[in-house]
Amino acid sequence: MRNTKGWVILSLLIISLLIHFFKDLEKKSDGELVNGKVVKVLDGDTFDLLLDADQTTIRIRMEGIDAPESGMPFYRKATDYLKELTQNQTVMVSISNKDDYGRFISYSYLSDGRELSREMLRAGYAWHYKQYNKDKELASLEKEAREANRGLWQDKNPYAPWDIRKIRRQGISTKHLFE
Repeated sequence: MRNTKGWVILSLLIISLLIHFFKDLEKKSDGELVNGKVVKVLDGDTFDLLLDADQTTIRIRMEGIDAPESGMPFYRKATDYLKELTQNQTVMVSISNKDDYGRFISYSYLSDGRELSREMLRAGYAWHYKQYNKDKELASLEKEAREANRGLWQDKNPYAPWDIRKIRRQGISTKHLFE
């Protein structure tokens, strides 16, 4: 009986620690700065960051941009470019919010000071996400890339990712748009 009581106490202690850990993760606040290593790039505006402080992984959605979705032209190039920028890099993120999918919305800085959203726009691999971000510098970087026909702006009529998501949510295939 004593052994069972010990296991119950140990289990409760572990559960308590896990609850405390996840509450701390939820508390990440606006403007909080955290450092880590990019361990996975999901697409041109989202990556997983292994935090230096506690070796946990959080998902980062880059502030102010929207990159091509899977199946869109330049999806692979945008994803690969973000991988190239972040490969073996320590990144500092400034958390500004958390989205409905649990991702931390963040400006993300390389050790040399470059900010990743700006680099993606400069290369022409993302749109400035004006619906959620009013940063004039980001708008200017998108305009410059568009005028220089860099990256996705080589297309005569590139579709914005938010339009593609809207079409797909209606159950309509977008494949014909990119042929």
